[in-house]
Amino acid sequence: MRKNFVLIMVCMVMTFTNSCKNGTYSKNNNQNKLTMEASTKKTEPVLGLGTPVTANFTGEAWLQYLSGQPEYECNVYNVTFAPGTRNYWHSHTIGQILLCTEGIGYYQEKGKPARRLQPGDVVNIPANTIHWHGAAPDSRFTHIGITPRVSENNTEWMGEVTDEEYSEAISTFAQETPKNEKDTDRIELCKKNYTTLFGGEALTGQGSDPEMMDILQKFIFGDIFRTGNLDMKTREMITCITLTAMQTLPQLKAHAGAALNAGVTPVELRELVYLCAPFIGFPKTLNALGTINEVFKERGIALPLESQETVKEEKRFEKGKEIQHALYGEKMKEALKTLPAGMNDTLPRLLTEMCFGDFYTRSGLDIKTRELLSLCILATLGAERQIESHAQGNLKAGNNKETLIAAIIQCLPYIGFPLALNAIHIIKEI
Repeated sequence: MRKNFVLIMVCMVMTFTNSCKNGTYSKNNNQNKLTMEASTKKTEPVLGLGTPVTANFTGEAWLQYLSGQPEYECNVYNVTFAPGTRNYWHSHTIGQILLCTEGIGYYQEKGKPARRLQPGDVVNIPANTIHWHGAAPDSRFTHIGITPRVSENNTEWMGEVTDEEYSEAISTFAQETPKNEKDTDRIELCKKNYTTLFGGEALTGQGSDPEMMDILQKFIFGDIFRTGNLDMKTREMITCITLTAMQTLPQLKAHAGAALNAGVTPVELRELVYLCAPFIGFPKTLNALGTINEVFKERGIALPLESQETVKEEKRFEKGKEIQHALYGEKMKEALKTLPAGMNDTLPRLLTEMCFGDFYTRSGLDIKTRELLSLCILATLGAERQIESHAQGNLKAGNNKETLIAAIIQCLPYIGFPLALNAIHIIKEI
């Protein structure tokens, strides 16, 4: 009877929370604060993200206690796993109940096949059963945990779930997914991708312009996401750098959270914003940094992030030139050789030292990724001459034409067909 009471109370809390957040969303919508892919639910779990936890988890996870009244003899808490995160092998002397609320996850008992979990699933974990639970590789996952008879229910931790164990456990399910999901109905795919990225529900028919949101969501998260050879993490990195270049900061904030949910690390997210400075200038880059830092603070991510600098002052030119020459040779120096008053030497040197010496030498993103993202910035800006040069640099960095075109198509919903088609035409002609 006590368990049934707890389950009923949890459902009532979830219903009330959803109603409150939907009301907040409606108010924000009326004030034109609606972001491009916002839904009636915010990007954090409906019951809150909580505080980061590290002990006995592989990857990033957050814990939010919902109820722990001593007289109830029952703890209720919300656990959110970043993509690929799982807890260690463990058991409970009395057992545990999981109520899955958001995203895609897995549960596995020792010696048995894993079980794929989706919102609405309930897991009843028997006493003294060794098990683990966590998120899918490409999806954030949230569940409510219920620990009954707390004073007698001890948890024993037995070591991490290795990458090999995790991969083997989910391999059967991975084989069921069509490559690039090209064969999946676009509405089904839209809903799945949206929930993975934002934790909410797509195609709700709510808000002041539900028809536009319907068209937008099905096109971006259905049509675009099944076009090309890009994984979800790369798609969100491209989206974030495109929104940074456009300075559409409300949408950048929404997608910064989505990028973290898709497996982009805080360092990677910061580095892709840093990369914009040579292309869009420092003021706009600082605007974008302020936006993603808001997301980091909301997620409990400590600032400043760890330094990724690898080159000291006296080596900026030398190390920058190594990278630049491998990709572009002496093209820039040749193009500027007719400038007057010594600027023919100064300007190429500034480019080498700043773009390649200050930024391309940083860790956090490899050269291949930096070149792909740089191409997306240039496509967003409509910088056709530089698009041609950086497309060639991409090929030297190891990206093929299929990847370059897929990246531009990922930019398309944000920059429009004319800019995207111009960039694709240039890439085709190389």
